This record gives sequence, structure tokens and C-alpha cells, in this order.
Amino acid sequence: MTKKIPFRKDIVGSFLRPQALKDARAAFEEGRISARELKAVEDREIRILVEKEKANGLRDFTDGEFRRSFWHLDFLAALTGCEQVAAKAWSVHFEGKQPKATTFRITGELDFPKDHPFLAHFRFLKSLEDEDHVAKMTIPSPSMLHLMTCVREENPKLPDLYAGKEDVLFQDIISTYRKAVKAFYDEGCRYLQFDDTSWGEFCSKEKTDDYRARGVDLEHIKRKYVEVLNEILRDKPDDLTITMHICRGNFRSTWFSSGGYEPVAEILFGSCHVDGFFLEYDSDRAGDFKPLRFINGQKVVLGLITSKTAALENPEDLKARIKEASAYVSLDHLCLSPQCGFASTEEGNILTEEEQWAKIRLVCQVAEEVWQDA
Repeated sequence: MTKKIPFRKDIVGSFLRPQALKDARAAFEEGRISARELKAVEDREIRILVEKEKANGLRDFTDGEFRRSFWHLDFLAALTGCEQVAAKAWSVHFEGKQPKATTFRITGELDFPKDHPFLAHFRFLKSLEDEDHVAKMTIPSPSMLHLMTCVREENPKLPDLYAGKEDVLFQDIISTYRKAVKAFYDEGCRYLQFDDTSWGEFCSKEKTDDYRARGVDLEHIKRKYVEVLNEILRDKPDDLTITMHICRGNFRSTWFSSGGYEPVAEILFGSCHVDGFFLEYDSDRAGDFKPLRFINGQKVVLGLITSKTAALENPEDLKARIKEASAYVSLDHLCLSPQCGFASTEEGNILTEEEQWAKIRLVCQVAEEVWQDA
């Protein structure tokens, strides 16, 4: 099973939160139930979710990120040397809607704690594996630690040990994530995904023009991000698959960046040693397949099916697009998934649970018709 990861029919990670879970989280925040009672609801709803993932044809499954408010902040704020804080406004602008204004900051020396809560989250998820299904863990990419605190911020506020000391910060990011990868592996994780919006921003002319106007050396940043990722992956166990999902924003069916992969393709696709890329290709905002010519042995999971709207794509159109992509990456190295998760934040995208599962069934149907080993 692990040799087939990423799977021909795959998923990015998050799923719409059921009402029972939303109610329990609200009750916990209001002090009406305990953390133990909230966990019991989360456990129950995750078990139900995993059964649905399996029943709808998937080979891997996630916990839907049901224990999180955000795809990234819950993980980052639980690192040693980080804390979640309120923000006056988001440093990225979504088209039409904005999530709760909150972010994180680096307050001290970065490290991955032995009791990071996501280890317990994975431990529970791992218990739901069987011989036909693999548990997949998703965490924010190491690039997000730097992007959110040093690139998006016009006036970065770092503790003295990192202020003006980029190499020290990057080295501690490497150390922190190497520990994280090992910790998840020791818990039995064999499928780990880094979720990353930095590369989506670097595809956007609007955003890169703004960063350059502020004096950000983007070519240097791109090289450093790849160097950091490769150092984290340097002695990754052979039976651990690590993929990267590149996102352009996914809050309440909206986005915050647009642009094809050409500006990042050579450095990222050609040089980054992840095992696979989950690439958004559900709209014209992602450009064409030509940047895939730089893929250097990694598998490519084509995100051709949108998670933002309910309308189902035409299966024949999807097959035609897979064939088009195969001009740049062999069919044997291609897979299929939704373009993103269905709920990058707990609010979720604007579609129903049944519409969500119809999307998953479409992924499986098309993959099984294209690849014999799906």
C-alpha cells in the first residue's frame, strides 16, 4: 500500500464539519462542556468520517482536520516558541469573505515538543487503519513559519535570537520539522503532507509585485525554502511518503491568489525532493500544464475537481485534461484529487456534505476509469 502513495484517487485533507461537531466546539468555547466531552464528540465524528471516506472509494483517509479551527494555526501555535495571537487584519485578502483575524508569532526558540497535540491526533487516526486503507496526516509546510512572520509582515517582529539572523531562524525551522517528521514516523505515520500557500502567493504577479516593492528578495526566498525542505527530507525513511499541497487560498469557497506555476516551476518542481505535489488545476487561475515540464521524478496529483462549488465536472472533460497533462508528466506519475480540502477552516466551503461526497465519488470514478491500479 505505501508504495502506491500518493494514490491514483486521493484527497487533500479537510472535510466539512458536521453540525454535531460545530455545536460541541461552540459549547466548549462557552464553557458548557469539558475538553474531555469535546474530545469524545470529535472521536465519534472522526470515526464516522473515516467510515465514509472508505465507503466512498478512497484508499487513504484523514481526520478531516476536525480537531482544528484552521488548517495551519493550530499546529504552528503549538510549537515551542510560538503562540496564536489576535490580528488587526489579515495580511492576505480573500475574494469576498475574510476569516477570523488571528495569526501566530514567534516568541522564542523554535522546537517541536514531545507532547505536541497533533501526535495524539494522529495516534487516534492510526488506530482506524486496516490492510486496505492508510491514514494520512496533514500539517502546514515549514515555509509557513517564515512566510507568515517575515514575508507577509511589513515590519517583522522576531525575538532577539532571530532578529536580523535569517540563517539561525532557518536552521531552527529545519531542526523543528526534522523532529516533527521523526515523531510522526515513530507513531506509525507513513503518509505525511505539507500544506503550503507560499508557492501559491509566489505564482501571483499582484502579490510578488507588492513584495518586491517592499524590498523582499523573492528569488532568494524561493531558494531558501527549497533548501530548507530538502534538508528536512534529507534522511527521510524510504517507507515514508511526504507530499506538498500548493494552495491559493480556500476560505468559504474563496481564494486570495491567482497565477500559473511558471514563476516557481523550475526551482520548486525541478529541485524540491518531496515525493509528490498536489497541484490546484480546477480553474483558469492556476494556468496551464506547461510548468509540469520541470517535474523531476515526483508524482503529480492533479487537483482538477473543485472543492469550492457543488457543480460536478464532466468525467470526459477530466479525462481529456489528464491526457493533456500526460504530455508533460507520464500517466504513470499522475494521480487525481479535489483541488483542495473542503474546509480549510472550521467554517467550511459553501456546499453540502452530500455534494462533498459526490465530488469524492467523482474522483474515484474517473481515476478507476483512467488507471488500472486505482
